[in-house]
Amino acid sequence: MAEVSIEKLASDIGTTVDRLVQQFKESGVEKSASDNVTEEEKQKLLDHLNKQHGGAGASAPTKMTLQRKKTSTLSVGKSRNVKVEVRKKRTYVKRSDLEEKRLAEEEAARKAEEARLKREAEEKAQEEAKKAALEKQRQAEEARRKQEAERQARAEKAKKEAEERKSSESKLSDEEKQALEASRAEAERIKKQQEEEAQKKLEEEAKKAAEEARKLAQENERRWKEEEERRKREEAEEVHLHSNRYAQEAEDEEDMQVERSSRRRKKSKKNAGEHLKQGFTKPVTPVERVVKLGETISVGELASRMAVKGTEVIKTMMKMGEMATINQVLDQETAILVIEEMGHKYEIVNENALEDELIANAGDGELVTRAPVVTIMGHVDHGKTSLLDYIRRAKVADGEAGGITQHIGAYSVQTDSGRIAFLDTPGHAAFTAMRARGANATDIVILVVAADDGVMPQTKEAVQHAKAAGVPLIVAVNKMDKETADPDRVKTELSQLEVISEEWGGDYQFVNVSAKTGMGIDELLDAINLQAELLDLKAVENGPARGIVIESRLDKGRGPVASVLVQAGQLKPGDILLCGEEYGRVRAMRDEHGAEIKVAGPSTPVEVLGLSGVPIAGEDALVVADERKAREVAAKRHTKQRELKLAKQQKAKLENMFANMESGDVSDLNVVLKADVQGSVEAIAESLTKLSTDEVKVNIIGSGVGGITETDASLAAASNAIIVGFNVRADATARKAIEAEEIDLRYYSIIYELIDEVKQAMSGMLAPEFKQEIIGLAEVRDVFKSPKLGAIAGCMVTEGVIKRSAPIRVLRDNVVIYEGELESLRRFKDDVQEVKKGIECGIGVKNYNDVKVGDQIEVFETVEVKRTI
Repeated sequence: MAEVSIEKLASDIGTTVDRLVQQFKESGVEKSASDNVTEEEKQKLLDHLNKQHGGAGASAPTKMTLQRKKTSTLSVGKSRNVKVEVRKKRTYVKRSDLEEKRLAEEEAARKAEEARLKREAEEKAQEEAKKAALEKQRQAEEARRKQEAERQARAEKAKKEAEERKSSESKLSDEEKQALEASRAEAERIKKQQEEEAQKKLEEEAKKAAEEARKLAQENERRWKEEEERRKREEAEEVHLHSNRYAQEAEDEEDMQVERSSRRRKKSKKNAGEHLKQGFTKPVTPVERVVKLGETISVGELASRMAVKGTEVIKTMMKMGEMATINQVLDQETAILVIEEMGHKYEIVNENALEDELIANAGDGELVTRAPVVTIMGHVDHGKTSLLDYIRRAKVADGEAGGITQHIGAYSVQTDSGRIAFLDTPGHAAFTAMRARGANATDIVILVVAADDGVMPQTKEAVQHAKAAGVPLIVAVNKMDKETADPDRVKTELSQLEVISEEWGGDYQFVNVSAKTGMGIDELLDAINLQAELLDLKAVENGPARGIVIESRLDKGRGPVASVLVQAGQLKPGDILLCGEEYGRVRAMRDEHGAEIKVAGPSTPVEVLGLSGVPIAGEDALVVADERKAREVAAKRHTKQRELKLAKQQKAKLENMFANMESGDVSDLNVVLKADVQGSVEAIAESLTKLSTDEVKVNIIGSGVGGITETDASLAAASNAIIVGFNVRADATARKAIEAEEIDLRYYSIIYELIDEVKQAMSGMLAPEFKQEIIGLAEVRDVFKSPKLGAIAGCMVTEGVIKRSAPIRVLRDNVVIYEGELESLRRFKDDVQEVKKGIECGIGVKNYNDVKVGDQIEVFETVEVKRTI
């Protein structure tokens, strides 16, 4: 086991030697400043500290004592003051489970009694309000009946008067009749006005009675609430609830004594010093909250949703063995553990509601037959691109660096049997992710196998990708024009991968082809069309387009360019396209030949210009109607991706603190990676990361698509990194910065050359390995005594060369008995530097005189062995 001194350990963890020795002593380990510490002793110290800070294994205290000291000044006489110090000591003892249960039952009974009294008081108040309202209504009804009787009496009286007037009117002249008629009309008007005023007065009195009844009920309810609040305040004031009944009774007795003594004091002010009294708040039951969780959440936001302080959450996480900061982003699983630990509940919410809405708004339409999407896969240099060249009548393979495909190429080919969309994937081992992406975006996979080479590692990988994606497979046995072609060998090897030919009773079509002569190309296209008919491929022809990003890059003149395979709908210039974290209005569309396209239907690969940035290859592409919503979704995805990246970073944990201190220094090779397309960045970063070992680690501190800029140079200078450019170059300002900072800049166009050179650079960073090599062996034939030099061994060199400057070992019966160096090496009387095989010599061993006849003296040297990854 590795041991470390007390001083080294104290300097590593940032404490003093004396404090560390004292902590070891408290944990039961007696150590001094010069002693070493073993793993078991460090673990024992860590367990002791963990228990002290409330970790696992620390028991809760059952007894707690509080001491309080108060100093006051008393005036004695006119000019003399005496200081009085009052000390109070109070002990709180944790109550048992039975007492907890009894107190909980008493509290529940008290609350039930309070609820009953409150309910009875509310019912009584409502009954009184109802009675008052009925009494007011009865009084109003009596007043109305009385007024009605008076009105009828007045009507009877008026009727009699009218009859009397009518009998007397017959005796009056015309002028008198007119005057009488006018006075009658005036009386009628006054009467009508009086009746309206009486009715209005009745209505107002009824409304007033109802309003008074309502106010009375409200007043009763308000008074009850005030009484309840006053009672609660009185209970809460000067009350301290203990966890133990005996401690509670002791404090109550002490408070009563204080109260009796205060009554005996004669003070001018009754409530003097009232604000200095200590008050206690009655504890309440913890509130259980439901926290809504997405995929990630910061510690501060989590604390806010649980209505606790951020330090409480951090403290809880430290008890769980994880260090955190207030701004640290937690993943969903960690957040759930923290929430449950703090006694709350959680609810998983869907943060993709806006995205789901956009996808749902992409309407359906009539399904029509579409062209098949075919992906060509296989091992590197088996002729995938050459086969596609013959079909396209083009020469794409000649333009590939090193003759290998390093990007996904998307092509639309018009054949005699109809249109076919082809995807050409790389075959190099580094492009695993590209092949998987091609298999997921395709309908049919053509597996190209060289007839003279057979099944290779990437061939097996292509079969696995096709089966994982559930895509039908057609095997094209290429290079049939070679003399060494053996198609039966290919069938046999593929049958071991459960890819059995139809001729052998299997389900897979095998077509023998030659990309050089064109042999079997028509049969291959017929096989593709036959498979497409069996699949009955259909898609929505009209409506908003949906597809997948095949590849993306940053063009210096045109900006971000994305190769999109349209899978449904129609893509047109002017459409708003959402691709993962990027969005934008389509400015232009081009096919693989660079020609402008106005409309791109299903199974059509196009290059799209106008996005806000370079999208990640493999993202879904979707046409949306609202640019604002597209911007919101893109921003939300970007934030979520950043939070997920932060949440996945390595966390510092308490239990592996010592392990981290003891692990040796790991050499880091920092790399800033820039490439021409997104797929190459992805493949190179994954390949370089896989090269990391326990001693040398590759850190991709920056990566992106496009040329090398001054920002990349600044980043490399700050982090002491090398810059790797894959099919890209540095601009003028970046070159100046790179020269000024003397940054290592490497350009590559072939991926395996890049990986090999990085591997060599990592090999140079490995710690050197030393090996001992035996360079000579001498046998002791006689021993002579010298007064000056002691015992001198007369030796015969039997192997190699004996060198004066090299270290030696003395062997007796092939067992090493001494290791040291030569004091003298003589040939006759002369001192020599070396003696070769077959020559006698005299050897004096420094600080060793026990050489005997028959011993062997072995001379060796330490050499450095070059290590590789």
